[in-house]
Amino acid sequence: MTQQTPYTPAPQAPASPMPPRNGIGVTGFVLGLVGLVFSPIPFVGVIAWPLVILGLIFSIIGLIRVKNGKASNKGLSITGIALSALGLVVCVVWIFVFNAAVDEVNNEINRTAKVSYEITGDATNVEVIYGEVLNPVTETVPALPWNKEVENKGVYKGGTLTVTTGETGGSVTCKITVDGAVVSTKTASGEFAMAACTGV
Repeated sequence: MTQQTPYTPAPQAPASPMPPRNGIGVTGFVLGLVGLVFSPIPFVGVIAWPLVILGLIFSIIGLIRVKNGKASNKGLSITGIALSALGLVVCVVWIFVFNAAVDEVNNEINRTAKVSYEITGDATNVEVIYGEVLNPVTETVPALPWNKEVENKGVYKGGTLTVTTGETGGSVTCKITVDGAVVSTKTASGEFAMAACTGV
């Protein structure tokens, strides 16, 4: 009788270890995502700069580790690069927009406008205050009508024009014209009545 040899299974080769998950790539993705969310928000977007830059760096390092077989999550690293790059573009665009807005405001503030102040009515001995907001001029006008042509600068180029009647009363109307356009007109009547016009 033939003796059978017991079956012994052949040893299997150990399974190759899975590459570790890509913690650096995940960090880059999160930084890029948060930076992109903050980047279009005025003023708050300032904090997006370091976030998107760091997100781009970490995502690139994560992608390199994937290519070297040291990590996984390749798609997350690529997404992190895309989000960080997009956030960086938004930040750069905001710089140009902000600088253009600042230049426009400065140009408008420094622009000189032709301003006409005019007061009509039947009141006598009225007190008139007119001119730029921070540099007004005061006059006592014995009889109306009264007008003054000036050139103003600043945000409120029309400045202000205020007329106050005296104890004899009467009616007064103030009017401010800036570069040919009437921007404000007011009327008042009676004793010590005041009409105040404000230009823009």
